[in-house]
Amino acid sequence: MRKGRISRDTSETKILVEVDLDGSGAYDVATGIGFLDHMVEQFSRHSLIDVTMKVDGDLHIDQHHTTEDSAIALGQAIAQALGDKAGIGRYGSAYSPMDETLARVALDISGRPFLVWQARFTQEKLGEWDTELIEHWFHSVAQAAGITLHVQLLYGQNNHHVCEAIFKGFARAMRSAVELDPRKGGAIPSTKGQLGG
Repeated sequence: MRKGRISRDTSETKILVEVDLDGSGAYDVATGIGFLDHMVEQFSRHSLIDVTMKVDGDLHIDQHHTTEDSAIALGQAIAQALGDKAGIGRYGSAYSPMDETLARVALDISGRPFLVWQARFTQEKLGEWDTELIEHWFHSVAQAAGITLHVQLLYGQNNHHVCEAIFKGFARAMRSAVELDPRKGGAIPSTKGQLGG
C-alpha cells in the first residue's frame, strides 16, 4: 500500500496530510487559502494521487507558514509513500497548455532535492494567495520529497493560467514518475542500488 500520512503540529500551523499514490485523484483540501486549495486539488486530480490536506495556520500573520508547511507535509507524505522507490518510473515530464499559456515541468525522484524555477507573475495576488509564495511552495515540496524539479514558463500572460498550467504540469510529471513500471520487476531505478545520498 503506497500511502503516506504526515501530522505536523507547531506554534505556526497544525497540518494533516494523507496521500495514496495509487489513487484516483480524489481530494479533500482545506488550507484556509482558497487559491492554494484550488491548486492542490488540480495536482491531485491530474496526478491521480489521492490527497487529504487539512491546515489550520496563522493566517492572521500572513500566508507564509501555511504555504510552506503544507508543501513540506505533502512532500514528506509522498516520500513516505514511495518508501525505497522500488519499481517506480522515477522520471516525469509534461508540457501543460492552458489557453495562451504553455508550461514545461520535468522532475526526477532522485533523493537529491533541487528546484530550478523559470517563471514569473505580473500581479501580487491570485485570489488572496500571494504570488511570491508559489515558487516557495514548489521549493518546499521538492526539498521534502527529495525531487529534482525544473519548472519553466515558456510563455503566457494570464496569471491564473500560468499558475494552473504549472501545477497541472507538475501533476502529470509526478504521475509518470511515481507509477510502477512492470518491466523493472521491482528494482530500484538506479545503478547505485538506491536513490538519494
